Amino acid sequence: MPSKIKSPAALARLVRAAKARGRRVVFTNGCFDLLHAGHVTLLERARRCGDLLIIGLNSDRSVRALKGPHRPLVGQRDRARLLAALESVDYVTVFHDRTPRRLIERLRPDVLIKGADWGRSAIVGRDVVEAHGGRVVRLPLLKGYSTSQLLARIRRIR
Repeated sequence: MPSKIKSPAALARLVRAAKARGRRVVFTNGCFDLLHAGHVTLLERARRCGDLLIIGLNSDRSVRALKGPHRPLVGQRDRARLLAALESVDYVTVFHDRTPRRLIERLRPDVLIKGADWGRSAIVGRDVVEAHGGRVVRLPLLKGYSTSQLLARIRRIR
């Protein structure tokens, strides 16, 4: 089976071909450090918003810039592999910038997904997606699940 993990360039070609066939492309992004049921639920819901679900995964360097020097706990290769193993996910690509803006500009998804904890104005790439007729969807989060909460529980156990 061909890998679901693609370079941004290879993925851009796949997206153009999918769109030419009338498929609706859904995009979400994140660190996905310590994959948990909240992530899986969000991705399953995201997949129902279109025909092809793509995840833009923050690289290790990008995660460190966002979360600090002790993150990620799981390296980008393993995080990408775990995400690619999910049935709801069609493709995963790693990006190195602080935000996925350049990747969103390159892929031009039809639907941009974020968790409901994000305010509309704070969603990176919203303007890009809406400018070409796409839409932004904020999905509800599974209560009680977050990487930060999971890390806090682990720290209390030590």
